[in-house]
Amino acid sequence: MKTSTFDSVDAVIAAMEPSYPIYCIQPDVLRETARRFLDTFPGRVLYAIKCNPHPRIAEILYEAGIRHFDTASLPEIAQVREQFRDAGAYFMHPVKARAAIKAAYEVYGIRHFVIDSHAELAKVMDETGGEGVTCVVRVATPPMDTAYDLSEKFGCQPEEAPALLKEVQKWKCQAGLSFHVGSQCLKPEAWNIALEILRKIMDEAQVDIHMLDVGGGFPAAYQGVQLPPLESFMDEIGAGLKKLNLRNDCVVMCEPGRGLVAGAMSMVVQVLLRKDNQLYINDGIYGSLSEMVTAQVQMPVRAVRLKGPMSETGADFKMSGPTCDSIDILPFTFHLPEDIDEGDWIEIGQVGAYGNALRTNFNGFYPDTFVEVKEWGAINQAPPLRSSVA
Repeated sequence: MKTSTFDSVDAVIAAMEPSYPIYCIQPDVLRETARRFLDTFPGRVLYAIKCNPHPRIAEILYEAGIRHFDTASLPEIAQVREQFRDAGAYFMHPVKARAAIKAAYEVYGIRHFVIDSHAELAKVMDETGGEGVTCVVRVATPPMDTAYDLSEKFGCQPEEAPALLKEVQKWKCQAGLSFHVGSQCLKPEAWNIALEILRKIMDEAQVDIHMLDVGGGFPAAYQGVQLPPLESFMDEIGAGLKKLNLRNDCVVMCEPGRGLVAGAMSMVVQVLLRKDNQLYINDGIYGSLSEMVTAQVQMPVRAVRLKGPMSETGADFKMSGPTCDSIDILPFTFHLPEDIDEGDWIEIGQVGAYGNALRTNFNGFYPDTFVEVKEWGAINQAPPLRSSVA
């Protein structure tokens, strides 16, 4: 996919003077993060494409060496299969429509399905017949102080998993195990705790495990977050895996999303109006910034003015989105030059994860312009910006 390329985000603003939001992809950041996952994870790295399904993001990751994708719907499977003929795709949603199961199996050749109940296993067997299928049993994990606790919605309880594995075996399918500690997990030991739960399940079930998926949850460096090094997560995973009596041919997988792509894209918005210390910008919670509300993560910001300098003195500002909805207000204040005003631009960092993926066209606002920038964003190199919860 072809996108325009600029030397820097400032060059984007100078060339386009945009009155609409611009997504700025940083391919080198994405390649470097992909390399770190590939070099440090002891197994197969899948990209959770729901996190940012833009074709260019997927293309850069593929070029960087990621050849497997965590897909959760038929359109995501279709995107991967049609964009990359030789890429691996896995149906990781624990609750699937029968028609989607059938099409995934017959049209796109999907052979790996995640389940977390006997009823879902029955659906997969009904629609595929079980030939060549691997059924991966997803197990719920305890709360780990994350942005989202995914086990509130998915995963069988550990005491239910042995029976489900045995039923998979009765169908003469290969069996697997998986878990997800939760999104934006800052505790590397969470993976070791989860793997200990899987060890007990395997000991009780006595079923050969052909695939083991440690999920996603790897965090991103949002403002104010003390991020452990990626290696500390991999060390905990490695320690947990050593306690398992895995087959030599067992495929170990992870499925990073947020931790892989968050820092590889920023966006440029423009100030539409200033009222005292409240700024109205042209994107908000119905566009690319909903996670500031739902996940309570704060993205770093910096101001850009083309004509003339900005004040070196800062002030705290509230920011409101462009829609005619009174709840379209970001939940933090942002430290910006005190003279920022209409027509100035703001670069917002760390929007590569669940930014464009969650945007809506509510009220007619829909950001959809993407460019690439060569320079690692200045916003990622600047010192932490002071802010407070509004």
